[in-house]
Amino acid sequence: MRSAAAARNPAARLVDAARGENFPVASRLIPKRLRGRVVAFYNYARAADDAADDPWKTPEQRLERLADLERGLLEGTAANPGATLRRALADGSAPADAAALAASRDLLVAFRRDAGGIACADWDDLQTYCTFSARPVGRFLLAIHEEAADTHAPSDALCDALQVLNHLQDIAADRRDLGRRYLPGEWMAGAGASDDDLTRDALTPGLRQVVDRTLDACDELLSRAAPLPGRIAARGLRGQATATLALANRLSRRLRAGDPLADRIAPSRTDFLRAGLAGLWAAR
Repeated sequence: MRSAAAARNPAARLVDAARGENFPVASRLIPKRLRGRVVAFYNYARAADDAADDPWKTPEQRLERLADLERGLLEGTAANPGATLRRALADGSAPADAAALAASRDLLVAFRRDAGGIACADWDDLQTYCTFSARPVGRFLLAIHEEAADTHAPSDALCDALQVLNHLQDIAADRRDLGRRYLPGEWMAGAGASDDDLTRDALTPGLRQVVDRTLDACDELLSRAAPLPGRIAARGLRGQATATLALANRLSRRLRAGDPLADRIAPSRTDFLRAGLAGLWAAR
């Protein structure tokens, strides 16, 4: 779970603005008064990400490092990014900060699963993983902006879609470097695709079928996410959501037209420009 070519988990990707990821959240559209919290969240997610992926550690050692971060987050005593995030959120004393703290803790559920290896059984299993690996990012941002509860469902759908789209970008590296498979195993079996197919030079017909079925599911999630910008009161966050939706839809189309095993598929500079302009217009 690292950056652009190597990052595996969008929980960290979504907060990796400094490294030019697909869907950064610490953009200039976020109010200056909140950027410190977003940076602290990024550092915490990055530390958890690195701990779950550390190739030099055993699964047990990875889990212990994640436990240290959780102690920092909950107690504020350890000298680690978890404690720093807790302090940035004023120890969770206000309702909005408490919600952001809870979202931050939820991330650790997914990182713990990653630390021991993962192979999703079916679409529901993948969605359960997304509940902890991706949704907390959106919930964190909504909490610190004190947005209404009706933003939660479309935000969850958007974050789920981003998570799965990022997995589709990295299906080979996830399998080859980390021994993980996020694509639904049930769909793989039904299409006659195997885990070995994930590291080939090109998609097999069966794996292409699974990728397209997964993209169909992502497009449904993006459809459910479409109302999100209109429900967000904060202008900057509304612009960020608009830009992110545009990039996600564009990435979905690129993945459908291309082969993520044969090429690195990502939004183009033109895609970023158009999404940025749409975001600025929404935040006007």
